[in-house]
Amino acid sequence: MGTIYLIIFLLAEIALIVLTFTKFGQKTSWLKNRTITSLTEGVILLAIILLPTTYLKWRFLAAMLVLVIRIAIAGIVWLASSKKAEGNKNKALAVIASVLSVAFVAVSLAPAFVFSNYNGLKNTGSMNVKETNAILVDKSRPDTFENDGSFREVPVHFYYPENAAEKYPLIVFSHGAFGFYLSNYSTYTELASNGYIVAALDHPHHAFYSEDTQGNTVIVDSNFINTAMTIGNTDDFETEEVYAITREWMKLRTDDENFVIDSIEKAIDSNTLDDSWYTSDKETILSVLSVTDTDKIGLLGHSMGGATSVNVGRQRSDIDAVLVLDGTMLGEYTGIENGKYIYESEPYPVPILDFTKEKDYIDRDKYNKENGYPYVNEYVIDNAVDGRTAVFSGAEHMDFTDLPLISPMLASVFGRGDVNNEEFMTMINGIVLDWFNYYLKNEGTLDIQAKY
Repeated sequence: MGTIYLIIFLLAEIALIVLTFTKFGQKTSWLKNRTITSLTEGVILLAIILLPTTYLKWRFLAAMLVLVIRIAIAGIVWLASSKKAEGNKNKALAVIASVLSVAFVAVSLAPAFVFSNYNGLKNTGSMNVKETNAILVDKSRPDTFENDGSFREVPVHFYYPENAAEKYPLIVFSHGAFGFYLSNYSTYTELASNGYIVAALDHPHHAFYSEDTQGNTVIVDSNFINTAMTIGNTDDFETEEVYAITREWMKLRTDDENFVIDSIEKAIDSNTLDDSWYTSDKETILSVLSVTDTDKIGLLGHSMGGATSVNVGRQRSDIDAVLVLDGTMLGEYTGIENGKYIYESEPYPVPILDFTKEKDYIDRDKYNKENGYPYVNEYVIDNAVDGRTAVFSGAEHMDFTDLPLISPMLASVFGRGDVNNEEFMTMINGIVLDWFNYYLKNEGTLDIQAKY
């Protein structure tokens, strides 16, 4: 849509220049045509924004703002100067005005070029999916990223079957480092359409962006993103430093996820939302919780969110299955000895499925040989009550999310393979659904391949 509109805009500006050069060269005519052209461009963009097929409408808001300002200026100049304007419009200035207009609008359309018109994938379930959200305020924890003494706030986005007639298992999702709650939108809707309640949470300051109870946008912490990028791509940190840093990250995220699950269970038991819940949709939230079965809970996460899910799955007794989307199980480190990690000695207590890209799986074998002990994910899987690994060829880190579908440009920056992303995520979502169906609903059979 962004490209289409820019082409329309460019043609309109060219038409204005042609008219100025050939037929309406007087200043009064140019002022009038300038205003009419701007209004036409604004109406077309507004129509695009209002189209039901246009998703992520905010991509066009900056361009709309630029056009509104320009329309206002053009209108004021026309009304104020049309009667006084004499002679012909300077043709060079007319061309420059149109070129600048195109440049300003092109820049303001950047979000429309960076992000696609993605609206999820087709669901296999028969249920319509609805969504609502809340922000949970943990008054037992100060937000260490803030300097105003405020408490930790955790946004939660619920995806659920419309007109639910029975209780459904709960799936809690945790995003990766500088990801955000929509990272696996197609997975949530696929699960919800098949009879699950999905709670996708944001980890503020670890999330690319989130929102607080004041309506402010909270962007990712620069120190966190710089450290995360450095640890993942250089050898500048000693093992002890990496352990200390990642342990701090795991505690923050694990506390977030535990708080969300505890708050959901408390609200279900009491049939009310206490003052830790901040929402404008209280009735809907209570309705969703009334059909949420917390006797059946699954945890799901991408990257660092996968590590968070593994950690929470070990800590709690009410978790029934865990699935990791291409993440290192950082929470399973318990210490350092002679420069090497010590792993949690107790077998992993719940069924766990580990998705990994082929490149990392090959690197794990190299790691095992160089260090004389298994990579942490392999150790956990080998010692779980039911531990499985699925390896995916051709995929990179962000292919396990919807990002390549939401923004191919950003996905290429953070790691995108050569898979067909629509087909790949459809396959991933199908395996996720099979895994949770088997362990949370006692449905179907598990036919998890070792390699895809």
